Amino acid sequence: MRTRFTAIPLLGFAVAVLACSLAGAAMIGIYRNGMESTAQRSQLLKLSGRSCSRAGAGGAMRIVLGKRTDSCAYRTPVVGRDLEIGATERLLSGTPPQLQHAAYLALELRAGGGAKYQLLVFPLQRKVQLVKVTKEAIEYLAIDKTEQAVQGLNMPNKLRLRAVNATSGPERGQAQLAGYVGSTLAVEATDEEPGELEGRASAVGLGATKSAHGLIGSVDDVVVRVPSPY
Repeated sequence: MRTRFTAIPLLGFAVAVLACSLAGAAMIGIYRNGMESTAQRSQLLKLSGRSCSRAGAGGAMRIVLGKRTDSCAYRTPVVGRDLEIGATERLLSGTPPQLQHAAYLALELRAGGGAKYQLLVFPLQRKVQLVKVTKEAIEYLAIDKTEQAVQGLNMPNKLRLRAVNATSGPERGQAQLAGYVGSTLAVEATDEEPGELEGRASAVGLGATKSAHGLIGSVDDVVVRVPSPY
């Protein structure tokens, strides 16, 4: 039987980490949203995307991309520097066939001002990317081109993205990043210049590597976690 989440809105929550490393960090859930009701789905607000529409479908949030739009992202109520966001996302078969291969599912952390960390998962390519976006450039921090944990069209992909700054040791001040598909650690990296990202939003989304008009996906079971202790 599927476990459903109850939404716990924590508006304006800012996170400060005392000490942790990516490998040893214990994460505590502070926000959960099962997307079962209009009220729960409305807690996620549009962060980016020219033409994005959403609705409820089968206990999830269904997202449709419109004209002149290549991606859409919706932010959770939780903001902070050191977070992990997870969600179950699907690429739906209503997406035009010529677009399906280029389509991806996404999670975002430290988003804002045109910059962000992203986990991008391409269901039909079985490709996973860990990306750093700034106003100046797009940097691919890690790529897995043959990840067997990635599920295909209409199938649930349980995704997680973690970004935590090291507070001790030789990597102090660097962002330690990890992207999961299910229980599989698909991509990981260390960013030596995390200060380039000043945003603090956490978000879910989807898009394509070209104009994504007609792309359809769904988002369910959103959770945001912080390191312990915090």
